[in-house]
Amino acid sequence: MMPIMTFMTKYYHSFQFPTRLNSVSHNLYNIFRLTLFACAVLFIQSCEEGPTKIGTDLLPGEDYVAIKATDTLNAWSYTMYDESVRSDNPSVSYMGEIYDPYFGTTTTEFVTEIRMGGPWVGGDYTIDSVRLFLTLLDVRGGGTNDVHELNLYEIDERLYTDSVYYSDKVVPFTDFEVKDISLPYLKPDTINEILINLPLEVGEYLLRDTSKLFYSNTKDDFRSFFKGFNFQLTSIGNPLLVSLSLSPSQSGSGYNNLLIISMHNETGEYREFFFILDAVNRNASYNKISHNFTSAILGDKMEHRNDLSYRDTLSYLQNLSGVYTKLILPGLQDLKNDPDFKNIGINRAQLTIPVFYDGTLYKASTIPTQLYLRYSLTDGTKYFVPDYNIDQYHSFFGGKLDSTANVYRFNLASFVQLYLEDLSGEIKPELEVFQLSSTRNVILKANRNETPGNFELTYSQF
Repeated sequence: MMPIMTFMTKYYHSFQFPTRLNSVSHNLYNIFRLTLFACAVLFIQSCEEGPTKIGTDLLPGEDYVAIKATDTLNAWSYTMYDESVRSDNPSVSYMGEIYDPYFGTTTTEFVTEIRMGGPWVGGDYTIDSVRLFLTLLDVRGGGTNDVHELNLYEIDERLYTDSVYYSDKVVPFTDFEVKDISLPYLKPDTINEILINLPLEVGEYLLRDTSKLFYSNTKDDFRSFFKGFNFQLTSIGNPLLVSLSLSPSQSGSGYNNLLIISMHNETGEYREFFFILDAVNRNASYNKISHNFTSAILGDKMEHRNDLSYRDTLSYLQNLSGVYTKLILPGLQDLKNDPDFKNIGINRAQLTIPVFYDGTLYKASTIPTQLYLRYSLTDGTKYFVPDYNIDQYHSFFGGKLDSTANVYRFNLASFVQLYLEDLSGEIKPELEVFQLSSTRNVILKANRNETPGNFELTYSQF
């Protein structure tokens, strides 16, 4: 207790102990000084308007920005179908058939020119063999014991690389055809480099008039003499779908798809003459695709396709022409028409679309890894959303499957800003979800599904 008592006696008021009076007066001075300082601070604060208010009467209201105001807008989904889709000069060509119990049967074929690999040097030759080399990028369907046959039909209409062709085009044929050419065994879900022996009559027909084996921009040439082939694939057993690229090779490694005619003359000299499908001077080509939804056994057989009055809990999308998902954004249109949101800048706009899995046919490993978005103008023309080209690798745009959250996410700030600033009214408040080159289908959760997608918008108001 002694230390406490000693401390307390220093502040005991008694004139009999001058040393204690000195200690008390010193501490009272310190207390007075602190009290005076506190009063001064309070006085200064009572005179200050606050850092966020000083000068507000000097600045116009438009100099202020309301940041991070966030809305969640509706995105209504619909399954759409267009049986006539532009398909000229495709990056990937298809032939064969594929069946999906939700989508039914899809049948594909392609039409293409063939280009001479070099000039004809003259002479009489006897044909020894005709071989067709194809590099199949993907093989889907089929089975070990199934038989798959290639059919070639000569077309009777010249093709042009600058002409427009559609997936439902009717193809005119000549009388020349080669059918029932058996394919070798194909490995599924991988690249297959195959050799097909064609009948000698194919080579004889192509070389029947060697005076036509030239190219010219001023008179009829080989392209008028032989206009091209329609490639079709039929299956006995389970259907098979294969894909290949007729685009010129970008690697400089040579040709991946070509027809080689091997010959010899009367002196025993051998030579080869080439016709190329993926030539550097690109051949005109297009895909033909048709759908039979009635063969589906699951889902609604696309019963509500193109019905904008019906909001299903699921929407459908397939790459092979036709079926795609349309998103209508009424909230975005309302935002544009609201005068209270006249001056806004989009900070972030993200569209999230969850996917449907059935645990067998549809799971993370069987659906597309990437989806894309396009918008439409009132005249019907369609464009990639501008966010896709913001960076070289399209990283900002997104669109890739998040296999953990089971969703596709898209960033659309540039598109939303473009739409809001469009005074002409040409841009629709709509988006289309589609694929580029994949034979995989996907089913998306939509509308009033228990886990629907959403469209989140974050903006700054000026």
